[in-house]
Amino acid sequence: MKIKLLLTLTAAFLFLMPNANFGQDINLGTAADFVLFTTVGAVGNTGSSQLTGNVGSNSGSSTGFGNVNGIMHSSNVATAKCASDLQLAYNQLKSTVSNLSHAPLLGNGTTLVPGVYAIAGNSTLDLDLALDAKNDPNAVFIFKIGGTFSTNVNSSVKLINGTQASNVFWIVEGLVSLASGTSMKGTVIANNAAISINSGSSLEGRALAISGAVNVTKVLAYTPIVGGSPFLTGPTAPTLATIANYALFTAQGTMTNSGVSTIKGDVGSNLGLTTGFNALTVTGVIHAPADGSTASCAADLLNVYSSLNLLASDIELLYPAQLGNKLVLTPHTYVLKGSTVLSDTLYLNAQGNADAVFVIQVTGAFATGTHAKVLLINGAQAKNVYWKVDGAVSLNDYSVICGTIICNNGAVQINTGVTLYGRVLTTNGSFACSAITVHNPTDVISGIGSVNAENNNVLVIAPNPFKSFVSVTLNDASKTNNYRLRIFDTMGKEVINTPVSQQSTILKTADLHSGIYFYQIIENNKTIQSGKLISQQ
Repeated sequence: MKIKLLLTLTAAFLFLMPNANFGQDINLGTAADFVLFTTVGAVGNTGSSQLTGNVGSNSGSSTGFGNVNGIMHSSNVATAKCASDLQLAYNQLKSTVSNLSHAPLLGNGTTLVPGVYAIAGNSTLDLDLALDAKNDPNAVFIFKIGGTFSTNVNSSVKLINGTQASNVFWIVEGLVSLASGTSMKGTVIANNAAISINSGSSLEGRALAISGAVNVTKVLAYTPIVGGSPFLTGPTAPTLATIANYALFTAQGTMTNSGVSTIKGDVGSNLGLTTGFNALTVTGVIHAPADGSTASCAADLLNVYSSLNLLASDIELLYPAQLGNKLVLTPHTYVLKGSTVLSDTLYLNAQGNADAVFVIQVTGAFATGTHAKVLLINGAQAKNVYWKVDGAVSLNDYSVICGTIICNNGAVQINTGVTLYGRVLTTNGSFACSAITVHNPTDVISGIGSVNAENNNVLVIAPNPFKSFVSVTLNDASKTNNYRLRIFDTMGKEVINTPVSQQSTILKTADLHSGIYFYQIIENNKTIQSGKLISQQ
């Protein structure tokens, strides 16, 4: 009887053991900070890719990368540690006991539940694969692929019912090749083989190789947001004191305006003439001549500059002359060591945290190209963005800039048609503007150029116009899973139909052709919000 009971208990234990294995925490160590990495091999990029997370190789070159929202590492202490942690993570994943098997073909509209899946040989992802966590945010999915892993064009891994990309793992014993337009989720680890991610693909996760090259072409790739909630706050914002009242200011130099400029905030110089401003178009005080307020502002300006200047940077953007180009930044302190030029578009992504702070330190002059833009997404607020510039500032025609610019010992020129959500102040230098619009930095919450959260809308879609992606941000986090987003082309064909399952979601739109689209937000089969979107592919 005792032997029979022992056998029964043993059988029960063996039956339950796989569940314990696949539910365990997977420890990536420092590898979690990398979006692209190889222990042995080169990492390379072609075209304009948007990368959030560290990039590097422990033994190989890094080529073709412009500015990335992370640290570029090459054969240093960080890569050695990452290589060690990656091997440990691979060993841990490899040792998990498979409780489910699967045919080589993944997707085709199927839905999988949490578990450890074993695929003996080569595997391919086709069309859509849904991973269903059954509303368990800690549910883990592990795919152990014994051969190569490839995806077909426009195939997709979709996360439903609380599945987190941070809990999805793919370990592959051969080449990994993601075809154009693939939407991939999870951490992909290739053992002794290369990884290739092709044009228009997106990856919420990581692409890590133990031995083999990692190459990407025009992709959007970012490390997962754990739990789908804000995890970055950025540095502590400086105390503005009297600066908060000003829109345009120089502590020493002339302050001039030409044309019709509409300005919210005070304007003035503490040592120099202030001319050309019309009290009818300035919502604030024109301090001409200087007074006690300008003296206080000059003193406070030095304190704020010192505070921003002393901040230790988290990330160096290595190519100051190439700022923008659709780069996406998250809440950090960034430094650009040289004269900086902003062209095209720079996105500031607060990841759903409305209190997140961005500081951009420019060691040199700062200029924008014509029509350059800083766009706020996922809850970013202009009042939480700070630019510290050691040199002249030149904002060229029709630029859109967000944040408070603190210029040290440099002249300021703001040209025709510039829209500023914030302030520009200099410690010493002439200040000239012409037919500009300055908003108070609290006027816009998120999504410059699209629906603003201050309106009575349930969510914000930004940027608009868009290219490779849009950010969908709920104004009320409690409404998660209440809405469905539908997007139609001008012929009425539905091109996107997706639930709004997180407060902040990045939606891949690279496969939408240039043109006008219309969207609807559906709740209980009723349209509660609608609007127009513009694709500029």
